[in-house]
Amino acid sequence: MSDRIEKRLAALRSEGKKALVTFITAGDPDLATTERLVPLLERSGADIVELGMPFSDPMADGTAIQLSSSRALEGGVTLAGILDTIRAIRSVCQVPIVLMGYYNPVFTYGVERFAADAAAAGADGVLLVDLPPEEVAEFKVSADRHGLHTIMLLAPTSDLNRMKRVARMGSGFLYYVSVSGVTGARSRVEGSVSEQVARLRQATKLPVAVGFGISTPEQAAQVAASADAVVVGSALVRLFEAYRGDDLARELGDAVAGLKAGIDGATGA
Repeated sequence: MSDRIEKRLAALRSEGKKALVTFITAGDPDLATTERLVPLLERSGADIVELGMPFSDPMADGTAIQLSSSRALEGGVTLAGILDTIRAIRSVCQVPIVLMGYYNPVFTYGVERFAADAAAAGADGVLLVDLPPEEVAEFKVSADRHGLHTIMLLAPTSDLNRMKRVARMGSGFLYYVSVSGVTGARSRVEGSVSEQVARLRQATKLPVAVGFGISTPEQAAQVAASADAVVVGSALVRLFEAYRGDDLARELGDAVAGLKAGIDGATGA
């Protein structure tokens, strides 16, 4: 099993710190930009990077990530190209990388071939939004065979029995969705997050990451008080609409640094 995720989370835990997980869409606006920005994300404070695999029907994504996927697809991004980009990133950067997206492109590529190629390229885990525990077994067999973590999602509506079932299928960390609905920045964090994370800890010893709707350092700090990791996506992806080149790199770096400072401040790091 790939250990970059486990090592990074364990190192933070030993220092009393929490992780920042950042999401960007691979290939927005092009793969050369993705290759340049992933090391920047790590330098700015990202502990794990989620790379979105663009898909034409992203049912769990809000407007910002839908538009981001559209820009990438219009630019001709392919899954093979994304894996080549990860391979190039690995020559300069060892930040844990999770591929996040939908099952259809993986199925079309070939599940076994995808797992083998993703692992060979340097990916550490895969999160497929539309593969529930009832349907993830086939993918997990291939992922396990090639040393990829299968990252599982948990919804706010999950009861303890489902939490335990999902936890048994996952590895690396569990991704708890803090709100019902699609991705997108929100004005506040749901007050039940800490309670739900506490319930989830009864079901698993895996680290718990919380995402969906987190956009500001203050919100990140609030979530970090209970979770092991904070996931921020839409707030960063929106920057790709407004900026390009050096301006994008500067704005993205500043945003990530601010989020990490908020998380560290909440944990006294």
